[in-house]
Amino acid sequence: MARVRTWAGIALAAVLGIALTGCSSTGGKRAEDARKAAQAQGRAAVDTPRWTIGMVTHSGDGDTFWDIVRAGAEQAAVKDNINFLYANHDEGKEQAQLVDSYIDKKVDGLIVTLAKPDAMKASLARARKAGIPVITVNSGSAESKEFGALAHIGQDEEIAGEAVGEELNKRGKKKALCVLHEQGNVGHEQRCAGAKKTFDGTLQNLYVDGTNMPDVQSGISAKLQADSGIDAVVTLGAPFADTAVKAKEDADSEAEIDTFDLNAKVAAGLKSDALGFAVDQQPYLQGYEAVDLLWLYKYNADVLGGGRPVLTGPEIVTEKDAGKLEEFAKRGTR
Repeated sequence: MARVRTWAGIALAAVLGIALTGCSSTGGKRAEDARKAAQAQGRAAVDTPRWTIGMVTHSGDGDTFWDIVRAGAEQAAVKDNINFLYANHDEGKEQAQLVDSYIDKKVDGLIVTLAKPDAMKASLARARKAGIPVITVNSGSAESKEFGALAHIGQDEEIAGEAVGEELNKRGKKKALCVLHEQGNVGHEQRCAGAKKTFDGTLQNLYVDGTNMPDVQSGISAKLQADSGIDAVVTLGAPFADTAVKAKEDADSEAEIDTFDLNAKVAAGLKSDALGFAVDQQPYLQGYEAVDLLWLYKYNADVLGGGRPVLTGPEIVTEKDAGKLEEFAKRGTR
């Protein structure tokens, strides 16, 4: 009888084990389904502490490029249970003051741009001293490691410029105008320098006040009227491409308008042939990956790049690509 009871016990235990395994598997699937549903509904997909991350960019007000960067960062923040703070100023001194204010708030991580690196150096040193991890995005790849950032996420601006020069060569262009809309932005200088390096024709820089679109339009128009040999105009931001198209019409010019960066208007312009090509550096990805990487660093001490930039571009986008990207551009993620 003892033997029978023993085998009966083993059989019962086996049955219970199978039942428990089934419950565990079902429970795991339900938990995974719940996590996916939470993410789709805008709730956190993780249960890590609610860390606070601040992002400070050199964006001017109303710049659609930075709206896309911010959208990516905010989406990642939802997924990662992050309290996300955002501030911006197009002047280096004021941007540094905003960074300092986040340091004073004892944020758990910082995301910053280094368009004007000299103005930001002391603030990043403060962050490092306070033990706050920093990710740089978009601009400042050359200074990022020197200033103590964990990683830089964006495109190499000179390489992006070189891609533009090569694309202009493919299109048979001979004389190009590179329109810089923000004085002192090292990334903008690098873009035009890169284009000049690989372009077989001649390239001139034109400096305009990017906060004043009528000034941008009149500046480009005047240059096109003065030199009918200009057959390509390269703007350094998506909002300026449409203005360049208007300037071309004012000047009755045949120059092709090309641009860095992508938004809904640029996608439409590519589709209609009003624009020749755009250089996409995937701003949504820059914001998203910066938040995600800080979360990974806080959670698991993960770092990407090995001290080198994590590249999100450049990608040359033309009329043939516009259709598939237009949907994403209209929703504000490309």
